[in-house]
Amino acid sequence: MRFVQVAVISCVFTIGAVVPAAADTLIGALQHAYGHNATLNAQRAATRAADEQLPQALAGYRPTVTLTADAGVVRSRTQTFLTGTTGSPRGSATIRSGTDPYGVGITIQQSLFDGFRTVNGVRAAKSAIAASRQTLANVEQNTLLSAAQAYTNVVFARNLVQLRQRNIAFLSEQSRSSKARLDVGEGTRTDLAQSDARLALGRAQLAAAQADLAAAEGVYRQVIGMRPGQLRKPTGPRHLYPRTMDQAVQLGVSRHPAVLATQNLVDFAQFNVKVAEGAFLPTISAEASLNQRANTSDNRTDTQSAEAGVRFSMPLFQGGRASSTVRERKQALAENRIRVDEARDQVRAEVVTAWTSLQSARANLAANGQQVRAARLALSGVVEERNVGQRTQLDVLDEQTRVLQAEELLLQAEQLEVTAGYRLAASVGRLSSRDLGLRVDHYDPKDHYYEVKDKWFGLRTSSGQ
Repeated sequence: MRFVQVAVISCVFTIGAVVPAAADTLIGALQHAYGHNATLNAQRAATRAADEQLPQALAGYRPTVTLTADAGVVRSRTQTFLTGTTGSPRGSATIRSGTDPYGVGITIQQSLFDGFRTVNGVRAAKSAIAASRQTLANVEQNTLLSAAQAYTNVVFARNLVQLRQRNIAFLSEQSRSSKARLDVGEGTRTDLAQSDARLALGRAQLAAAQADLAAAEGVYRQVIGMRPGQLRKPTGPRHLYPRTMDQAVQLGVSRHPAVLATQNLVDFAQFNVKVAEGAFLPTISAEASLNQRANTSDNRTDTQSAEAGVRFSMPLFQGGRASSTVRERKQALAENRIRVDEARDQVRAEVVTAWTSLQSARANLAANGQQVRAARLALSGVVEERNVGQRTQLDVLDEQTRVLQAEELLLQAEQLEVTAGYRLAASVGRLSSRDLGLRVDHYDPKDHYYEVKDKWFGLRTSSGQ
C-alpha cells in the first residue's frame, strides 16, 4: 500500500551487508532489495537527520560560551588658532595623539528558566524521532511489497510470453496444415485465410507480451537493484495472514506504521503548542564574563574586569507574533489529529481490498484450473472431429483461443494470489524484514539515536562525512 508518508525525518547507519542468498528466489530478491533499494536507503538517511533534533533541543539545557576579541587604531589631530588683542591671527598650535586599543573577553551564559520551552522542545523532538521511525517502517514495508510485486510480475510476464509462443507454434502448425489440405484439395482458401489471420493476431499478442516483460524487468531492476535471473514460482507469506478479516482490520488500525506515525505526530504538535506558549513566560539566565583591555600609547593602560549576575526578562507585548504562532500550532495539532483518522480509514480500506482480492484469487485458481483442463480436452476433441470432417478449421481456431484465454486467466489468478498475500501482510503491518525472516543485517534506527543524543560537539557523522 502506498500511504502518503508523514512529514518526518529519520535516522540511519550504513546498511549492513546482506547475507548472500540466491536472488532467483523471492526471498533472495527481497533480501537484495532490503540492502540496495534507493528509496529505502534514502529514508534511512532521512531518519538519521531526525535524530539530530534531540541534541539540538537538549542544547537549551547547556551553557553557551562566547569568546570576543577586538583591535583598532585611533588617531586624532587638534589644531588651535591663536589671535591677538585686535583679532588678528598670531599663528596656530597642533596637537596630535594616537592610541592602539585592543581587548579580549569571554562570556558564559546559562539559561535557568525559559518558560518550559526547552523541556517541551525535547519532548517534541522525541515525538518527531518516534514518528520518523514509523515512517521508516512504512517505507520498508512498501519497498518489500514493491519488490514482491516486481518479482511476481516478471514471473507472470515470462510465463505469458511462453504461453503465447506455444500459441504461435500451434497456429503456425494450423496454417501449415490448412495450406497442405488446400494443396491436396481437402481444404479451402477460407480455412487458410482464417489460420493466417489468427497467426498474425497471435504474433501481435506475443509482441505485446514481450514489451510487457521488458517493462516488468525494468521495474524489477529499479526496485530490487539487479537484473532478474532464472526466477522461481513465488508463493505468498501465508504465515503472516490473519485468520479473519475482522482480525486483519483490528491489526491494521492498531499496529500499521502509517497509523503509529500519525499518532506520534499528534504528540509532536502538542509539545510544539507548549513551546510556543512559553514565549509568554519570563526567562531567567545567569551570565558571567571576564574581559581584558589594553591601550598602547605614550602611556600604556591595561584594564581587567569580571562580571557575574542573573538576568530576568518578562515579555509584555510582542506585536502579536507570539499569539499568532500559538494559534497556528493549535491548528496544526487539529490537522494531525484528523490525519490519524484518515490513516486508519486508509488502512481499513486497504485491508478489506487485500483480503477480498486474496479470497477471490484463491477461488479463481480452482475454477481456472478446471477451465484449462476442460478447454484442452475440448481442443483435442475438436481437432479430431475436424480431421474426420465433422468440424471446421474455424472451430479449431476458436477452441485454441479459448484454451489460451483460460491459461492466461489461470496465470493472472496465480499472480494475484501472491501479490494480494503480500499486500495483505503489508496492510496489517507485518511485512517487515523480521516478520519475513529475511537473512539480513536488520537495520535498527536506535543505534544511531544513542550515538548522537548526548553529543556536545563533533562535526563528523557516523559514516565519516
